[in-house]
Amino acid sequence: MDSTESRWVFQNDDESEIDEDEDEVEDGDSGHRTGGDSEDEDNGEQRLIRTGPRIDSFDVEALEVPGALRNDYEEFSVGRKIILAFQTLGVVFGDVGTSPLYTFDVMFSKAPINDNEDILGALSLVLYTLILIPLVKYVFVVLWANDDGEGGTFALYSLICRHAKVSLLPNQLPSDARISSFRLKVPSPELERSLKIKERLETSLTLKRLLLMLVLAGTSMVIADGVVTPAMSVMSAVGGLKVGVGAINQGSEAMFADLCYFSVRSVQLTFVFLVLPCLLLGYLGQAAYLMDNHAGAEQSFFSSIPSGAFWPVLLIANIAALIASRAMTTATFSCIKQSTALGCFPRLKIIHTSRKFMGQIYIPVINWFLLVVCLVFVCSISSNTEMGNAYGIAELGVMMMTTVLVTIVMLLIWQINIVIVLSFVVVFLGIELTFFSSVLWSVGDGSWIILVFAIIMFFIMFVWNYGSKLKYETEVKQKLSMDLMRELGCNLGTIRAPGIGLLYNELVKGIPAIFGHFLTTLPAIHSMIIFVCIKYVPVPVVPQSERFLFRRVCPKSYHIFRCIARYGYKDVRKENHQTFEQLLIESLEKFIRREAQERSLESDGDDDIDSEDDLSCSRVLIAPNGSVYSLGAPLLAEYKEKNEPISQPSTSEEVKPELPADSEQSLERELSFIRKAKESGVVYLLGHGDIRARKDSWFIKKLVINYFYAFLRKNCRRGIANLSVPHSNLMQVGMTYMV
Repeated sequence: MDSTESRWVFQNDDESEIDEDEDEVEDGDSGHRTGGDSEDEDNGEQRLIRTGPRIDSFDVEALEVPGALRNDYEEFSVGRKIILAFQTLGVVFGDVGTSPLYTFDVMFSKAPINDNEDILGALSLVLYTLILIPLVKYVFVVLWANDDGEGGTFALYSLICRHAKVSLLPNQLPSDARISSFRLKVPSPELERSLKIKERLETSLTLKRLLLMLVLAGTSMVIADGVVTPAMSVMSAVGGLKVGVGAINQGSEAMFADLCYFSVRSVQLTFVFLVLPCLLLGYLGQAAYLMDNHAGAEQSFFSSIPSGAFWPVLLIANIAALIASRAMTTATFSCIKQSTALGCFPRLKIIHTSRKFMGQIYIPVINWFLLVVCLVFVCSISSNTEMGNAYGIAELGVMMMTTVLVTIVMLLIWQINIVIVLSFVVVFLGIELTFFSSVLWSVGDGSWIILVFAIIMFFIMFVWNYGSKLKYETEVKQKLSMDLMRELGCNLGTIRAPGIGLLYNELVKGIPAIFGHFLTTLPAIHSMIIFVCIKYVPVPVVPQSERFLFRRVCPKSYHIFRCIARYGYKDVRKENHQTFEQLLIESLEKFIRREAQERSLESDGDDDIDSEDDLSCSRVLIAPNGSVYSLGAPLLAEYKEKNEPISQPSTSEEVKPELPADSEQSLERELSFIRKAKESGVVYLLGHGDIRARKDSWFIKKLVINYFYAFLRKNCRRGIANLSVPHSNLMQVGMTYMV
């Protein structure tokens, strides 16, 4: 529900309202809402009334968070910019710098030199391509389409998701836009075109899926590029291998994907004043040599070097090839981390190699995987031309997807003149399609191997996204109703043991069904429960002061909260569980204090009155898998026989009924309760929810969900692994959803 919509709420006789939005139907179906997060007890007679625009408590809290300064580009001194520009040579331009090793070799492999006009024509093609693709398109246009310094296809997708609700995973909240690094810019009313595009993208499921397919295809091509580039660059430096036409367009894309390590200005300065002049001189020198030696087209780069300088140049060429391989591998790591954070790739172990620069990462599994596939690729390719064609397919595929995504950014976010947008699309997409068609003619010669690899990576990302989406939607449909929670009372139909239970789930709203599984499985539940949702939002970084958002679930005496821990796709989750617990509890205390201040302003300090006296021991709970569980715990019956109060959480100390008191005393009591619960210990309640296709599902769906997605989920890294929680503090319950 949007914050601007009116809503139906229950109103007590004393004019206090109970918000019924927590359990609302999230798939757009109309119907009565059965419960919600509330701060007041449901005492007295209630009636249904219609109120004005709804203000989500997450929105209010997000507004109240002090916030950090926006992640604007740091203003570097001239000396610092020069140092950064020099550092970009290794990571960003190592790939494009190796292109003179083989470009002329391949251009004249099938079309021998007849006269000097052939050489001038080839030189003109190379120079025009260098100026149009790397310089004009990437350096002057695409680099500015970054997501707070992050580049790559998923950074572009994240940027688009931030300005339009195009993500297929239905976990967006209005409060996400309150993050200081969100930098949301609402399209201006004058630009009707941008508003229409935004509306069309948000309302069309087909366009959302098509956009995601483009992003997944581009990312799979980047990973494939990470296989081909090391093989081609190193072997070209060693033996002067000839490659395909696509070589003249090489590490433009690596330059954009590796943008997270450096600023836009440093990349631009290095390319314009150092890399481009060196490339031009290198190609001009080879062309001058070929004009006097028409027969020296094969390995023209090494043939044009004086004999005295051959071995130093060969050493430098091999070092450049190694740097080029590292540049593309680094770009692959960056793209995979972004896709993982946005729910499109299985979770893997990510090592952050620098304490100062959080963007420098290493993924061991992907590194060894690329090594194995690269060796297989080299051994299976029978000729140098096939390797070049394979590289051209991978590189040009990424470039075309980037062109499409940048065009959407131009229309939706930059809101520039339509003539400029059309010129960009026609010129650059036309050039890239021309190159792409030239390499597709030879796809049957052996370069199909890289296409198969890219399709496999695309399939992995698609299956993971599809399964994750089905799992989330099923959890939303099967969440527990608030009516059941009210009937159970503040003891939840069981014993409330001292301590804090952090129940991890993926829902941003509602009570997860796995919580009912815990209630029916465990003999007791903790005196304080916090539903923790680790959520990645479409921003690079979330400031630490804006990390946690809280909401009270159920009436106050239940001591149940919801916490959304928000991370950007560039954030480093390296805190241990003690640090995480400390930050979470501190944020919770701040939330309770703000809540008390608001209540004191809105009311005269009326205290909540518990009215959960009528509890039954014969209630049942129907689990999503069809099993029926009784919530009439024997221990609860024994407590009734002893005439002990059951409307208050059970603790190690005797609990006395709350007496009317002012808001300050009530606040101190609740804070004291939290501190005592924290001293009793924190336990992580993990619900492993698996999904299985229904028996009446299509065969393809059963194959995808029951085998492929299940295999990926079984072998991926658990989200709790980043916190290094001891096994003694873990409690796990499994649950299977039928989808």
